[in-house]
Amino acid sequence: MARQPNLDRLRRHWDRQSAGYDQKMDRAERLFGDTRGWVCRQATGQVLEVAVGTGLNLGLYPTDVTLTGMDLSPAMLAGARERAAELGRDVDLRVGDAQRLEFAESSFDTVVCTFGLCAVPDDRGAVDEMVRVLRPGGLLLLADHVVSTSPVVRVLQAAAELYSVRFENEHFRRRPIQHVRATGLDIERHDRFTKGIIERLAARKPG
Repeated sequence: MARQPNLDRLRRHWDRQSAGYDQKMDRAERLFGDTRGWVCRQATGQVLEVAVGTGLNLGLYPTDVTLTGMDLSPAMLAGARERAAELGRDVDLRVGDAQRLEFAESSFDTVVCTFGLCAVPDDRGAVDEMVRVLRPGGLLLLADHVVSTSPVVRVLQAAAELYSVRFENEHFRRRPIQHVRATGLDIERHDRFTKGIIERLAARKPG
């Protein structure tokens, strides 16, 4: 079994990344299409966003939801707090580990994670935790960059991971949907585009 990265080291990495994170994501957004809006529009009730980062999704949620966001990086959360204040949104923002969520079972109606599982050391454990805190009948909404359907792109992704996994814990060849299916959730909506690199899904926890 591969040794998992130290969480303190990962926290320091994302703290350093926080200042330029929004600019970096701006360059990637053209690949994502309308994915952030697609995800956030479906959220209802008590909502948890895992790996909320600098809060890029905060302005996209319906106004009647109650938002909680968690992230490993305090510096990222500082950016999210600024964005929430600018938007006039009340958001409960907390430092936390996606692999060990602090919340009780069945705490949320909706759990969201966009472009975050690619950097969580144990992505399967994180999905299991999201499902644990989701109420029966609740909705899990995920979006991420995943292994491509193109053989040529897959080779490029494998080459990129030689650096990215070791130094940034950034994975390009994961498929979170496999973990979601393993939990027994019902996939209600799912699509994949940009040579299969972008994948998004909505999955319902059985009631």
